[in-house]
Amino acid sequence: MNVTEGLLKSIGHFTAEEVVLFTEKAVSRNFKKNEILLNEGDVCKSAFYIVSGEAYQFSYDDIDENIIDLHMKDDWCLNHSSFVTQKPSTVTIKAYSELTVVELSLMSVHELIALSPSFFQLGKVLEQTVSRVRYFDHANTAEEKHSQLFSSRPQLFQQFPLKMIASYLKIAPETLSRIRGKK
Repeated sequence: MNVTEGLLKSIGHFTAEEVVLFTEKAVSRNFKKNEILLNEGDVCKSAFYIVSGEAYQFSYDDIDENIIDLHMKDDWCLNHSSFVTQKPSTVTIKAYSELTVVELSLMSVHELIALSPSFFQLGKVLEQTVSRVRYFDHANTAEEKHSQLFSSRPQLFQQFPLKMIASYLKIAPETLSRIRGKK
């Protein structure tokens, strides 16, 4: 199974013709470590499906990077709000490591939906990135946040430093170390 077929299989059921349509619209791209996929203030014109590597979204909090989301293989990566409204992004998306993605422009998404209703599922999948980001904004305890992240995405703990995970969870690195020490 090639990357495109695997990507589409994770979204729903697509015919051979729909796979060809998707392949015609999708673009494979490589980014170097620390290369920017989207700058804060730019309009998000593409969604990126991560084939290999890691990326992260952040905004600046004075001089520090405030981590908004962490992305790994088989994740969709985009600033959903900017992508949908075509207004400037409030976050930056950066490659954490060497990164290979399948890029799908907003125009391509619209064209695919116009060609086949099966691609409506793609919109729902992209919306899921929003609910994942918002989970840690709620008033959960540090332990609950850690437990939720560890049970839903344990591989993040192998791919990203604890300082970045702590920022993502909106807790101090020392708090995360204390919680992990109890486990």
